[in-house]
Amino acid sequence: MNLARLLLEGFRWFDDALRSRLADQGLAELTTAESMVFPYLDSGGTRPADLARRLGITRQSAQTLVRGLERKGLVELSDDPDDGRAKRIRLTASGRRSVPLALETFAQLERELSRRIGTKNVAQLRNALEAEWGDSPAVQQPDN
Repeated sequence: MNLARLLLEGFRWFDDALRSRLADQGLAELTTAESMVFPYLDSGGTRPADLARRLGITRQSAQTLVRGLERKGLVELSDDPDDGRAKRIRLTASGRRSVPLALETFAQLERELSRRIGTKNVAQLRNALEAEWGDSPAVQQPDN
């Protein structure tokens, strides 16, 4: 199996468990796409265009995700204090309550992964993922 698929399957392992545990705690059920929004939100609010750029998706797709999260009561759009024409995406009280639960779930999942594949393997995986990979080769500028 190629490395890209292995990385994606590892992500899905964490994401599936996270979404399931949040739902078990009575929080809204999320799609994988919706769960990917949260790491990209700033504490003071995030402009939809910035969210789209961070996720690598169109503004229209980002708006669709935000609307779904609004319907679930996890985020809200409010006026941008720096630009009256713009909006910012902010967590609601319910959205903020999910953050500590998500962080604890990630810690539990990391402990479970250590139990399954070994503490040394998890440490090596973490070191490899934390290493500086540089820009994606697709976006690097050629040397002149």
